[in-house]
Amino acid sequence: MTDTPGKLRFMEKFAYGFGDLASVLYWQTFMLYFTYYYTDVYLLPAATAATMFLVSRIWDGINDPIMGMIADRTKTRWGHFRPYLLWLCVPFALVGTLTFTVPPFDETGKIIYAYITFNCLMMLYTAINIPYTALLGVITPNSQERTTLSSIKFLFAFTAGIIVSATLLPMVQVFGGGNEARGWTISFIIYGCAAIVFFLIAFFGTRERVQPPSSQVSSVKQDLYELITNGPWLILLATTITFILFVAVRSSVTVHYFKYVVGTQEVTLPILGTRTYDFNALASAFNTLGQISSFIGVLIVNWFAKVVGKKRAFIIIIIIAIVSTAAFYFVQPGQLFLIYILQIIGSMSGGPLSVLLWAMYADTADYGEWKRGRRTTGLVFSASTMSQKFGWAVGAYVALSLMAQVGFEPNQAQSTESMRGLLLLFSLIPAAFGIGAVILITFYPLNDARVEKITTELIARRRERGETIIA
Repeated sequence: MTDTPGKLRFMEKFAYGFGDLASVLYWQTFMLYFTYYYTDVYLLPAATAATMFLVSRIWDGINDPIMGMIADRTKTRWGHFRPYLLWLCVPFALVGTLTFTVPPFDETGKIIYAYITFNCLMMLYTAINIPYTALLGVITPNSQERTTLSSIKFLFAFTAGIIVSATLLPMVQVFGGGNEARGWTISFIIYGCAAIVFFLIAFFGTRERVQPPSSQVSSVKQDLYELITNGPWLILLATTITFILFVAVRSSVTVHYFKYVVGTQEVTLPILGTRTYDFNALASAFNTLGQISSFIGVLIVNWFAKVVGKKRAFIIIIIIAIVSTAAFYFVQPGQLFLIYILQIIGSMSGGPLSVLLWAMYADTADYGEWKRGRRTTGLVFSASTMSQKFGWAVGAYVALSLMAQVGFEPNQAQSTESMRGLLLLFSLIPAAFGIGAVILITFYPLNDARVEKITTELIARRRERGETIIA
């Protein structure tokens, strides 16, 4: 175990980031295009897609802590967590292609196929992403270095988001040649090959250094007890769920908002002149601009967190994101400039929030070891990821259910009630969930001074045990 909070080499931080570059090619698709793909391309009824997503995500969320405990107990020459990047990258890419393939079945057959492929994809996502995320807590014992590492992780995540936002819908159009279903399949063959390469870079470029105390005895019951009695972690868990609802509800209807509310628009741009853009172009530009803005926000957040502390930084930033999201309710469809300005502000403030959350989760793993003498890094991060998936499940379910209730019908003009429902889902409803996240995070007790004290004491304990340093 490392007994000094040494700095990581830049190349190792860089290599670690590639894991999120791979994962977010899929995660960003789930966030932005899941509802659109299954309602308008796969042609599932909105209510059916809502139920499938809720059931699948809850099942997948339950798997997260199981996978975390499995990873904690995995022992190989590569460590606890890294080997899963090597073992599962190819199966993950193959199942991803099958998930985004529309089979020539009747409605019942398509529903069964969708349940099987989507559930398999999410289980594989869990099995590879939980260990990858847990690496953040064992690459270094240094809290500040982990915040930096988390920033780099999310820089790569938002880079993947930019790639998906900018390329997926255009790739579908180009490779589909008028057949959207075929375009989705070919696009995910390409994304899958890229993901395999990126996961392998993360595997070969990183090391695991922080190990559980040598005297720790494996006990599932004890691990779960330590987790549910970890007060700071419980507060972060509740905060994460509400934060993800804030993001997920709006993201689930982004394409629908542009397709049915904004529609085709004539836009005058410098150099390009006046052109007509359909919803594909406008939504892609909106999402791409958001990812670029988030990328910029992540570049700034590490400095900002050092100045004001992680908790205070989170509160300040999310309030800005909430206000910019709620403002969409008052924007008219023709006010494209204002729509994109609000996206820049909201994304530059909302994007870095995940950086702060994951850095704080690593601190709660230290807190658990400091307080009880047991370290369960994989379980801490996997149960935290579970909260994300529950949040996305509920968020998509809320969006799709409300769409069904207000009479949403794909690929046709929407009723006044349906249009108002889409607008609420894109603005005031997610803003309300964001307010809940602000309230919850105020109870988080681990400020930066306390984390520094915990880190110092843990280092002293490791010295006393004389545990091996892994450089």
